[in-house]
Amino acid sequence: MKFNDLLIGILTFTIAHVLTFLQLNGQFIWKSFQKHEWAVALFGAVLSFFYIWGTKYTVNGMGGLFWPSRFIGFGVGMIIYALGVVYFFKEGITTKTLVSLSLCVILICIQVLWKN
Repeated sequence: MKFNDLLIGILTFTIAHVLTFLQLNGQFIWKSFQKHEWAVALFGAVLSFFYIWGTKYTVNGMGGLFWPSRFIGFGVGMIIYALGVVYFFKEGITTKTLVSLSLCVILICIQVLWKN
C-alpha cells in the first residue's frame, strides 16, 4: 500500500464530493444556482477530473486494486453528504443515519486496514 497516494486519493474524493454536494443542492441554498442551472451543470466537467484523480490515486495507493477505491469513494461521499445536510439544511442525524454513517467509516477502514 502506498499511503501517500491513498491520502491524496481520499483528499481528492473529499473535494469532489463537497463540490458535487454544492452543485446538486446549491439550488436550495442560493437563488443564483436556480437561475443559472446551465452554468452549474457545466461545472460537472471540472468535477469529473476530481473523481478521475481520486480513483487514480486510491487505486495506486491500494496496490492496483479497484474495489477498495470504489468503497472508499462511496464512504467518503456518504460522510460528506451527511455533513452537508446537517450544516446547510439543519437536518438532524437519526439513529438509522448514524448507523449507516458508522458502516461507511467501517467500510473505509476495512478496505484500508485489512491486509489480504
